[in-house]
Parts: sequence; structure tokens; C-alpha cells
Amino acid sequence: MRPPRGRLRRWVRYLLPWLRWGTVGVLSLLLVLDLAFPPPLPRSRDTGTLVVAGDGTPLRAFADAQGVWRYPADARSVSPLYLQALLTYEDRWFWRHPGVNPWALLRAGGQMLAARRIVSGGSTLTMQVARILDPHTRTPWGKAKQLLRALQLEVHLDKAQILGLYLERAPYGGTIEGVEAASWAYLGKPAARLSHAEAALLAVLPQSPSRLRPDRHPEAARRARDKVLARMAELGAWSDEAVADARIEPVVARSLQQPLHAALLAQRLRSAQPRAAHIQTTLDSGLQRTLEERVAAYFSQLPERTSAALLVMDNASLEARAYVGSVAFGDKARLGHVDMVQAWRSPGSTLKPFLYGMALDDGLIHSESLLVDAPQSFGGYRPGNFDAAFNGPVGAATALRLSLNVPAVDLLDRVGPSRFAARLGNAGIKLRFPHGVQPNLALILGGTGARLEDLVGAFAALNRQGIAGRVRYTPDDPLIERRLVSPGAAWIVRDILQSNPRPGYGLGTFDTGSRPPVAWKTGTSYGYRDAWAIGSTRRYTVGVWVGRPDGTPLPGQYGAVTALPLMFEVIDSLPRQPGDGDAPPMPASVGAVDVCWPLGLAAAATPPALCQRRLQALVLDGTVPPTFAERDARLWQSGQVRFEVDARSGQRLSAGCDGHPQRQAREVARWPALASPWLSQVQRQAQQLPPLAPDCPDDGRGHAAALHIDGLTDRATLARAPGATHGPRLQLRAVGSEATVQWLLDGRWIAQTEGARSFVRDFDEPGEHSLTALAADGAWTRIRFRVAH
Repeated sequence: MRPPRGRLRRWVRYLLPWLRWGTVGVLSLLLVLDLAFPPPLPRSRDTGTLVVAGDGTPLRAFADAQGVWRYPADARSVSPLYLQALLTYEDRWFWRHPGVNPWALLRAGGQMLAARRIVSGGSTLTMQVARILDPHTRTPWGKAKQLLRALQLEVHLDKAQILGLYLERAPYGGTIEGVEAASWAYLGKPAARLSHAEAALLAVLPQSPSRLRPDRHPEAARRARDKVLARMAELGAWSDEAVADARIEPVVARSLQQPLHAALLAQRLRSAQPRAAHIQTTLDSGLQRTLEERVAAYFSQLPERTSAALLVMDNASLEARAYVGSVAFGDKARLGHVDMVQAWRSPGSTLKPFLYGMALDDGLIHSESLLVDAPQSFGGYRPGNFDAAFNGPVGAATALRLSLNVPAVDLLDRVGPSRFAARLGNAGIKLRFPHGVQPNLALILGGTGARLEDLVGAFAALNRQGIAGRVRYTPDDPLIERRLVSPGAAWIVRDILQSNPRPGYGLGTFDTGSRPPVAWKTGTSYGYRDAWAIGSTRRYTVGVWVGRPDGTPLPGQYGAVTALPLMFEVIDSLPRQPGDGDAPPMPASVGAVDVCWPLGLAAAATPPALCQRRLQALVLDGTVPPTFAERDARLWQSGQVRFEVDARSGQRLSAGCDGHPQRQAREVARWPALASPWLSQVQRQAQQLPPLAPDCPDDGRGHAAALHIDGLTDRATLARAPGATHGPRLQLRAVGSEATVQWLLDGRWIAQTEGARSFVRDFDEPGEHSLTALAADGAWTRIRFRVAH
């Protein structure tokens, strides 16, 4: 009999409070348990650090604290094909169930009872995440714990967060976790670009990562993958055609390896952001790999302890496109762990272009200003050239292209070392001097410390209208720009350096139209410790350094031989766009003017008789500065010299010279005194003043004192003494001046003497030679001789 309706109501009224209190009690108990045993959620995205190129390609991965390789991933960063395979095969009801799927559990249990073995699993993705975060035993209690943890996850996280944890932490064998790390480790590609077959493979691997690892068990992995493909076709998730094509694709996996490109830059960025899970750089992944291989191959023949650095920067954005900090990262012999892109090294002659640019801005020179490359002393500092030879009178452009040292020191002395260093520092080129040492004249020849990345940022100014910048390594790096020189000075210096032909390629000899024009400069530090080559095109700036990180000299290895060929190889291989080969337009501040030597003034303002050599110069703001005056007061007066002569005799008249009523004004153009040994006979005669009239007092404007070489006669032939182990040995001195005397053999410096003091030298080189003695007061002489074989 059915109980009376009144009795049923009484039972409901009786049980309802118990149900309410029971529900509250259960919920309270669950809340207490949740508070007491919270789910072990990661406090942060503990995925280690992944450093990627501009296109997202991994460059270097850093494992987490447990040594696990895990890359950031979410549903937006992986292929939709992978998500389809994962959710269709593993958990079709993922977006609907509360963390546990009772029907799946019942089905799995029934299949196990019938077959007496596990036929299929009943775990949801949420339950798998729970097992990953809180591993448990395969006991009933362990399974219950997994169910409770899954429910907890659904309360604490939304579905997208749970899916993200699975994508990042699913096991894939060894220390590889997450689909992104697995895709790069096994397939060498991002998880965003998976094929149907690859998506199915990565979806099934976590079921048994050790047994199904494709690098060790490709056949087992193929069977598991095909099982997923069959399920996708059966459920209509993928078309039969797509599945058939996917079955044909073989399971080919490379051995597990982590990416290791731009390793030193990645380490540098991670040190700056130790908590970052993902660091994007501005590097071009393909270019980076290519240049790393090229650098390794290029320097394989150099001494084993030699290293190198290479930096490629986009001029427009100041973003780095390639960064090679050492020849071989991890190579102990080459100190491959030392990042030479940011190491302090002697810059050699690489600072000279900026000095010439500043001298142009200061109105000290134009592109063809007459400079003298001859032995000189600057307050006791006597620079020489790399090849020990001197060139005499040269134009500023030639002096820069040939990287002559004496003209550069002369310019720096006039600009001021401290001012020059301050200007460089303001533009981003930091210089490092020994403790207590102030900027001095040696800095222009490498007597300081600089970094490759700063030099690259500065050289870009030649193609950025004089504005230098700091190299940017990530898109978030600030754009820091500082003016280095004016647009006009940058254009002139770029034109000078760009017109310097590549070694082995004379101007007009080979068709280089397909190659971008390059404004380039090399440098070699004292003792062959550092070899440099830096070049800038309209689009890119490339810097190369070669040497030993420990500072050991590398005799015979210098910029033009060691670093320059690689720099040109890199520039020629860089991507190009229309217009890259076009020269930037000449600024309005730059003009072309004909000038005359030795005065250095505009030809239009120079009397024809004083114009001994005519050249076309690039000038800034219409300024045509004259040739520098002599520093030493003891030297004869150079430049435009005006005087009077007797109209009848032609003799020179000095002030206070009476008795010569018929006077005529004359003028000559004199070359700098130290240039005299390199002048032709015609040029020497053109600058001579007429002899002074006998009845006139000395005006101090006569010829420089004449020198005489004692110890060797002109046109002599020298022979080795019988039984001697060395060539003819001579004791030489210069007579006729009390000043310091520089001695040049075939244009190369060999000795320095004071006044008439002598020196001894063996002349071992057979053949014809010339010996020049050049005094600081302008007096000089030269004799020729021959050494017999």
C-alpha cells in the first residue's frame, strides 16, 4: 500500500533539515579539506626560460630548477590540428564535464571487468593534469585522490587554464615536458605548424612516453599514431582523405636536442630577466644559424685559442639581426663562454672616422685638406704607421682611407683628446681607460677600451644622417639615439670610406654593381691582440672582432687580413631590398669645391701661380679651411708668404732695408716643412724665396738649414765585409741642426737621434735604397746607395 499523503509529507519535513545540514556539512568538509590540502598549483609559470628569434623560433632554452625542458604554450600557440586530435582522442567532453566523466569511468571499469585487463582509460584531461601536478599510486586510494584533485582544479581554474597546464606539462619522454618542447625536440619545428600526422603523434605520446618515443621506438610510435588517426576518421573529426595522407607520412624523429643558437646573447638576456619564461629577441633565426656556421668554418684554420665575435644590426630600427659572441660556445680552448660582443678591447684605428667627422664639423678640414704623414713628435709621443712607412703630403680623405696614424694624431691634438672622448661618450661609445689615466693622443690609435656593440651602433651613424644608436636586442628595448656628427659630416665620411675599394678589387676593375656599397674601416690593436672590421651599408651595419679573449697577441693576424674578408662575406649574404644600393642624397650642407695645394684654399680665391696642385674637395657649410700652420716656431713659415723684391736685381728685401726705391710685391706658396722630402724638384723651386739683398738685415724667412749625412756618401755601394755574419754596418749622424732628427730608410722609420748624435745600423737588405734625415726644424737631406748581394 502506498503511504498516506500526510505521512509522506511528515517524512519530507523530517528529512529535509537533515538533507540541508548534510549538504552543508559535506560542503563544509570539502572546503576544510580544500583549505587543508590545496591543489599543488604552480606558483608561477615555472617553465624555465625560452629565448626565441623574432619569428618565434627557439634560440636557446634554459631548464627549470628541476632540469626539465618546458616551453610556454597555450591553446592559441599550438596547431588547431593538435587540439582536435588531443580533445577528440583523449577527452571529447572536456569543455562540458566538471573534471570527472562518470560515463567514461563506468565504461572503462566495465571493459576492464570483461577483459580482465585495462582496455581504455577513463581519465579526463583534468584528471591527467591532477596526476601530473600531484603524482599518486595506482591503488584505489590513489585513484580517489586523483578524482578529488581533478574536482579541486575545476573549482580553482577555468578550462583554458587547465588545458594550458596540460599543454605545458604533459610528459614526452626524458626531461621533455609539454607539446611545444616536444615538437622542437623531436620534430625541429614549432607546435603551431604541425601536420595531421605530427599532431596525432604528439597527442598520443603522453600515454606512454618511454614506450612510444619516436627517436627510440619509431614503429611503436607509428602504430599509436595510426590508432589516433583511425579514431579521428571514425568520429568524423578529420576527412578520410586527410587521414589517408597522414598514414603515409613516416615517423621520423631526430635525436633529442635542445636549440643552442645565439647562446651568449640568450644567456645575457636571461641574466637580465631571470624570472622571464619567454624572451623574444630581434634576431633573424635563419641568418643567425647561417652566420654561426660561417664563423665556425671561417676560423677553423686559425690557432685553436682564437675566438671571434660578429654583430649585424638593422640601421633603421637599430635591431640586432645576428649575434655571434664567440666562435664556438662551450669550447674551453677558445674560451667560448666569453661574450666578445660586449667585451672591452682596444679598438685600434676604428675610431678614426669619427675624429675626421668631428674635424669637419669644427671647420678644421675639408675632404682634401693637406695633411703631412711624416715623423713627428707630439709632446714626446711619436706615432708611426702600421707598416712603418710614411707618405709625406696627403689629403684628408686619403689619410683616412689608408688609416695613417700621424695625420690622425695631428687632428686629435687639434680637436682635443678629452673633448673627443666626451663627444663619443655622449653618442654612446663608452671608452675605458686605465685607472687614473685621462684621455690622451694614444686613444685614436687604440690606446683605450671599447666594445663591439658600441662601435656598431656608432658606425650606423654614417648611414643615419650622423645619428648613432644603441643596439636593440629585444622589441621592448628602448630606442636610444644620440647625434655623433652632423648629417653633412656623416655623408662626407661615408663617401670617403665607401670609395675605398675592397682589397683585391681596384676601382672600376670588376663589376661590383650587384654588391651593396660599403663604408668600411679596419683596425688592429698594439701587438696584434685585436683585429677589427666594421662596415655600414644603407640598410645594415656589420662588426667583426677577432683575437684571443685572454689578450695573447696573434702575430700576423690583423684587421684587413683576418676580419675584413668575413665582414664582406656577411654583408654580401644579407637580405636586400630595392634601393639598398642607392647612395643617400647629398645634404644641402655639403658642396664640391676645387681647392689648391699647398694652401688648401678654394681655387677660385687662389692666384694661379700659387696653385701647385688642384683637387676637388667636399666641403661642409661652404667652409674651406687653409692648410694647418706649422706647430714648431723653429720651422720656416708655410702657407702664403708675401715679400718685396728689388725690381732690378730680383733680390728679396726685408723690413728696414733702405736704398731700394724700386720695389715689387711678390708671393709664394710654401708647403709644410716636414713635407719637403716628398716634394718634386719643381715644387721645391716654386716655394723658394729669392736671396736676401746683401745690404738688408736678416728677416728669418730664408731656407731651412741644410743637413748633411756623415758616414755615407751619395751613390755609394756597400758590400759585406769578408767573413761577416751581418750586412754592412755603418755609424751615421746628421750634421747641420740641433733639433731631433728622424731617419727613414726607403720611407720607413728606422731611428731617431738628437742633433749631431750618431747611431749604428746594419744594412742587410740588398738592392737600391734611399736614406732620409728629417730634422724637426724642417731641415732635411737624402742620399741614395746600393747594398751589394
